[in-house]
Amino acid sequence: MATISIILVLFLLLIIPNEATANNIIGLGKSLSPKANNNNSNPSSWLSSSRYFAFGFYPHLDGYALGIWLLDADNTVVWTANRDGSPLPSTSTLQLTPHGLLLRQGQEALNINSFSFSNLGQEEAASASMLDSGNFVIYNASYGVIWQSFDHPTDTILGGQRLNNGNQLVSGVSKTDHASIGLFYLIMQSDNNLVSYPLKSLPHPSDAYFATGTNNNAPFTYHLYLNQTTGSLILRNDTNLMFVHDLRYDTSYVLDAENENNTAIYRATLDFDGVFRLYAHDMVATKVSSPLRSWPDNACSVKGFCGFNSYCALADENPFCYCLPGFDFLDPNHNTLGCRRNFSEDKCNEKATYRMVPLDKLVWAEGDRSYFQAQMPAEEDCSSSCLKDCNCWAASYDQSNNICMKQQAPFRYATREQSNDKVPSLKFFKVGDLNLNNVTLHTPSDPVPEILPSPQIIKTTSNKAILHIILVTSIFVLIFCSAVGISCHLMSKIRVLKYKRLLEIGDLGLNEEVALRRFSYSELKRATNGFKQELGKGAFGAVYKGVLDKGGRSRRLIAVKRLEKLVEEGEREFQAEVRAIGKTHHRNLVRLLGFCAEGSKRLLVYEHMSNGSLGKLLFGNERLPDWDERVRIALDIARGILYLHEECEAPIIHCDIKPQNILMDEFWTAKISDFGLAKLLMPDQTRTFTGVRGTRGYLAPEWNKNTPITVKADIYSYGIVLLETVCCRRSLDVNVLEPNEILLSGWAYKCFVAGELHKLVHWEEVDKNAVENVVKVALWCIQDEPILRPSMKSVVLMLEGVTDVAIPPCPTSDST
Repeated sequence: MATISIILVLFLLLIIPNEATANNIIGLGKSLSPKANNNNSNPSSWLSSSRYFAFGFYPHLDGYALGIWLLDADNTVVWTANRDGSPLPSTSTLQLTPHGLLLRQGQEALNINSFSFSNLGQEEAASASMLDSGNFVIYNASYGVIWQSFDHPTDTILGGQRLNNGNQLVSGVSKTDHASIGLFYLIMQSDNNLVSYPLKSLPHPSDAYFATGTNNNAPFTYHLYLNQTTGSLILRNDTNLMFVHDLRYDTSYVLDAENENNTAIYRATLDFDGVFRLYAHDMVATKVSSPLRSWPDNACSVKGFCGFNSYCALADENPFCYCLPGFDFLDPNHNTLGCRRNFSEDKCNEKATYRMVPLDKLVWAEGDRSYFQAQMPAEEDCSSSCLKDCNCWAASYDQSNNICMKQQAPFRYATREQSNDKVPSLKFFKVGDLNLNNVTLHTPSDPVPEILPSPQIIKTTSNKAILHIILVTSIFVLIFCSAVGISCHLMSKIRVLKYKRLLEIGDLGLNEEVALRRFSYSELKRATNGFKQELGKGAFGAVYKGVLDKGGRSRRLIAVKRLEKLVEEGEREFQAEVRAIGKTHHRNLVRLLGFCAEGSKRLLVYEHMSNGSLGKLLFGNERLPDWDERVRIALDIARGILYLHEECEAPIIHCDIKPQNILMDEFWTAKISDFGLAKLLMPDQTRTFTGVRGTRGYLAPEWNKNTPITVKADIYSYGIVLLETVCCRRSLDVNVLEPNEILLSGWAYKCFVAGELHKLVHWEEVDKNAVENVVKVALWCIQDEPILRPSMKSVVLMLEGVTDVAIPPCPTSDST
């Protein structure tokens, strides 16, 4: 028996990973708390064997956070769980259980794996260890790794760790606040290029401020790897781990020689200022860290380090932010947040209101964003041209080729060089006259300009002057009141005339156009029990639930829409809806049963939709539809729009596709409703000019460009609805955790490009390829240019899987 026990122990020692045997194994039931007990039975952290790293609770703001840190002179944090969570109270405890790490806050128990980073899947945890590499791992009963912190980097990678293709580092807020609401991110893109961007931007080349330039169309992928022995940052091939690109030998970013000190710990961190730095920590002699290299080499090269309408300048190799002429800091205590205009925008062509102020040595890091370029003989002509231009707020004059370039506000990504060697152009800024004395144009190396004395204000106390002022003011007030009274009287007269004209129109000729039942007002009032049960309310009236007796015991539920505006806006909506839907019949359109037009009373009678709107289903507190239901609903809507666009006698542009106008019947079939804003085209007509119609957030860009409207406007709206249906969230949501998630369309494209569609939909219930296919269809539908959007016939075929979906471009031309 003893022999069997010895053999079993030896076998376990063989199968335990080598690094695990060199570290303290943490068994089930072991606990941590922010304040260690005197007997150390419940410590605040678990240490690695070398005592270089610790995992546990560390002080954060007015409480504690959970993470991993180096035991150097500064206790440098290298990983944090739940970066954006609230500080943990001192009563918190963390315990290793078979289900992973269990965090308790008072009486509340929370699984830390789902709470902060990931779950363990189907396997049960048996032990854990804080490794000497800085990696915290959780093992199963066979000592297989089922979770490790190295797979979930925050703003740092350590020696031996890799940043996989599609993953990113996000900077913290400050040196001590590691929340992921910082300003920058470094991403290992799917095209194998390692690139840094401002956080509030799409991954577009114009916003990148550092890139390795290794992008290619190779079939294999790269990852970033930090060698724990030499400190080399290397891009490697994921397929065979072949060497691809070593940043040490990049001619733009040459690293120092390899460090031969085997006790050094290396880390690469995307710091809060947006600079990606490589550090070495001497863990024996000084326990102090020192930066070896940085990409880029200073924070002024980081796009977005200084906010809008400001520029960055170096003083003693340190970056500082300054406001451009005509602007003041948003927060004088936080100069990196940007600046706002310090004068009001008056009538733009009055020269007495504005003046041009020059500022030399200024460059735009993003390149030329001018909207106008032309040759001019002198810089004075360029400045004068901008002064007279209502759209111009800054001008650049290139002295080498006499080119004048005009720009609009806001301004971003500006830096000021120390010499004129790199800056051949002079910048002029339009500022308000009254604030010229407050404009500062210096950097720390320049002398501070002398402040001119303020003009004296002349006061008068003459009684005669006061009498004149009162008299003139009274006359103007009297004229203004008279004008307002006359205008109100005329508007009232016009509304009365329109109302009388409605009464004279009678049945409006609708009986000849549509074969619908005409109801009397008393019949509908009786059917709705005096319009008591309101189902919903829109811009032109409310919808009420009613019951129609069809004879005997047969009864039918109806929805009665009563228009409440008595003049032409409501009348136009009434006629549009009757004409648009009166001749149509499709399973995905709400059926119009009849109407009432008695005098000024206008009512529409629809079939009753018992399960409410799609908006209620997606954004309400009830159960969310599963993936198959979402796809079916999306196809129902698409088929209904296809019928309106291509299968009616004359094409119909709905103009207001949104979840609130998609209703669900008793079988959860989606049907399009509310045709009050619809625009009918002639049979041979493809486009029309019309005033802006619809709902903000779903309007296609062409509504604001005074260009002809086509059926492609509905397709844009459908694309937004499709994204909302896929993600079960609103297209604009200010309550999300991440700022870049506020606008759903931009966030969806970012997730698609980064290969992170799991952030939109939970994978455990959805096929990845199916989600990618639907998201690609939605991104094609919301392209800025109508010509790039597919027809609704193509949309249906793509959603049905009949035709393949190509890779869509960025949906908007504005990458910010």
